[in-house]
Amino acid sequence: MAPPTELLARPERGSAPGSRAMGRLVAVGLLGIALALLGERLLALRNRLKASREVESVDLPNCHLIKGIEAGSEDIDILPNGLAFFSVGLKFPGLHSFAPDKPGGILMMDLKEEKPRARELRISRGFDLASFNPHGISTFIDNDDTVYLFVVNHPEFKNTVEIFKFEEAENSLLHLKTVKHELLPSVNDITAVGPAHFYATNDHYFSDPFLKYLETYLNLHWANVVYYSPNEVKVVAEGYDSANGINISPDNKYIYVADILAHEIHVLEKHPNMNLTQLKVLELDTLVDNLSIDPSSGDIWVGCHPNGQKLFVYDPNNPPSSEVLRIQNILSEKPTVTTVYANNGSVLQGSSVASVYDGKLLIGTLYHRALYCEL
Repeated sequence: MAPPTELLARPERGSAPGSRAMGRLVAVGLLGIALALLGERLLALRNRLKASREVESVDLPNCHLIKGIEAGSEDIDILPNGLAFFSVGLKFPGLHSFAPDKPGGILMMDLKEEKPRARELRISRGFDLASFNPHGISTFIDNDDTVYLFVVNHPEFKNTVEIFKFEEAENSLLHLKTVKHELLPSVNDITAVGPAHFYATNDHYFSDPFLKYLETYLNLHWANVVYYSPNEVKVVAEGYDSANGINISPDNKYIYVADILAHEIHVLEKHPNMNLTQLKVLELDTLVDNLSIDPSSGDIWVGCHPNGQKLFVYDPNNPPSSEVLRIQNILSEKPTVTTVYANNGSVLQGSSVASVYDGKLLIGTLYHRALYCEL
């Protein structure tokens, strides 16, 4: 039996209603704070996705859909001789696909032909075609006129960069190298600056799908740009919401980076050691995807998503819209931004890239068709 003093000190059961009420009040308060934060993050994400935005059509008179491209042409790159490469068939967890069981590929179109048509390029033996899942692409022409094609690839939703040699006489690609690196965990796009050298964007810091979602939801701004060479790999720019399209100016002095969820294009100066210094940021009212450069004028052509929520939550009765911007004199104090094309999804859904060559415009999409226009 306990001594009388201990009996006196021990509180009787049910003798502290005030403490229980305080505990419940604290729990309800913490829950309210958590819900408020979640609500604020959700509202912020809707704003970043431009979830309420609709577009007014801006039509071009001489356009037609490209035969043979039915399930996306996420990126396009055009050589100086008019040969255009298309990255087709991209697939991602949670992303809509019109051909979920068909591997991706690389198509080519000769824009100097009177009636250009898309043809699939043959890829050399030994390369895993079954898991080919191409994303951003870039070309590089060496001093001996060798053409290299760099392809961001997501085999089984992993992240690699594939380097090919283009063999024009055979209409084929010879696979040279697969690049994997811990600093390339979530590669989106690429711009080649040498035969085995490139800048690449990571649209997320993490590679795990759940952590990617959390990173986006919390708006952590951990995405970055990486420089890769056989001798050195390093982060050269960071702090992006979701770094996406990347390209280089015709004089090789500047790198342009699209931050898709921040609706921005960043202009960075390239240094001899390949480091980058930010010069300016151009703010826009749309989700900017891939960037293409007109080599004759230096103008930037941008494939854009007016409403990102429609892009990721696919509804065939309310499909994602398309938008193409042309940006002139981006280094000036007041660049000129022109909407060249816009469609509500009735013709083209989810435009991701726009590339020009000699009065011709090619518009690709994340998972839909592709458009050929004469300007």
